[in-house]
Amino acid sequence: MKLLSNRIDKYGSGHVTFIPEEGEDLWHVYNLVAEGDVVRCTTLRKVVTESATGSTNAQKVKTILTIRVENISYDVDAMSLALKGRNIEENQYVKMGAYHTLDLELQRKFTLTKQYWDAIALERIDEACDSGKTADLAAVVLQEGIAHVCLVRQSMTILRAKVEVPIPRKRRGSCTNHDKAMLRFFDTIGNAMVRHLDFLIVKCVLIASPGFVKDKLMEYILSTERPEFKTIRDNKSKFVLCHSSSGHKHAVSEVLSDSNIASRLSDTKAAAEVKALDAFYTMLKNEPTRAYYGPAQCFAADEQEAIDILLVTDTLFRSSDIKTRKSYVKLVENVKGYGGTVHLFSSLHVSGEKLSLLTGVAAILRFPMPELENIEFESDSSDDDC
Repeated sequence: MKLLSNRIDKYGSGHVTFIPEEGEDLWHVYNLVAEGDVVRCTTLRKVVTESATGSTNAQKVKTILTIRVENISYDVDAMSLALKGRNIEENQYVKMGAYHTLDLELQRKFTLTKQYWDAIALERIDEACDSGKTADLAAVVLQEGIAHVCLVRQSMTILRAKVEVPIPRKRRGSCTNHDKAMLRFFDTIGNAMVRHLDFLIVKCVLIASPGFVKDKLMEYILSTERPEFKTIRDNKSKFVLCHSSSGHKHAVSEVLSDSNIASRLSDTKAAAEVKALDAFYTMLKNEPTRAYYGPAQCFAADEQEAIDILLVTDTLFRSSDIKTRKSYVKLVENVKGYGGTVHLFSSLHVSGEKLSLLTGVAAILRFPMPELENIEFESDSSDDDC
């Protein structure tokens, strides 16, 4: 995302002007905009005019509107962002207070104004505008008959193609139908990779499956003389084969945590998140009094400055409740303040989806705090006494 201007004063109030350049930028904007913010950009408005004879004429006009956001709608698949709110500035086509929906689009400038830009929002701006963090990782997870071709971006795992081909069972004495179906399956996957992966950008492609399906896929693609696979053959050094338990999308997280490929992925944000989540699960298993999840436990641990690693999903910072959002912003700032590490998980990453199942916030502590295990129990008991 291109940052055109930053007019945030020392008190945290002000406006920032952006130009979204790719689909992931709209995801960042979705995480930046909150209800009550002011957005200004070019839009189309249907205007109805009436002539002296009473006839009406409707046409769409291009104008610049400024709205106070009341509703935010983001479509993950279409990567589109719509902001609905009331017009707050005089306009020759739109009355003050009239509702309008702004569709933020790629390469279209817009200005976002907030009464207060907190630390999480400022970090999001830095992350979105850092061109060096462009995604360069792809993953293909497969098993017999099903495959998912994904782009693993900085903030999301994007499904580019789902391949499903019926594979008949092997019969005693004859595997012809099975083998033909597998070749058709491999052809479809190869075409999907050629169509959806830009090897000028992608620096590593993970091919993962149970058993030897991944090996057979690469053997077929590299040995065939089909011209459409020449791009793959020319970039064969970028492919890394690894194990996964299935060919479904959730296996991407499993692949990223594979220690054998960690060196290839050490500089990616996705790998860091997966590693942090694995560390939490390991601690929860081996030293449960140093690993907790849930708001009550994490806030209590923060009061004692006990959090070493904080894991939190970006969903919590999109809360319409300002008090809730501020409490999590303060939690993040506190942990960083006393030397802890914070991992902000994207809810569109598989690892973020897993963390969301654990309430969206978890922590690894510096020292055991067994008393945290009874926090919810004590809260429930006090409610019963009332």
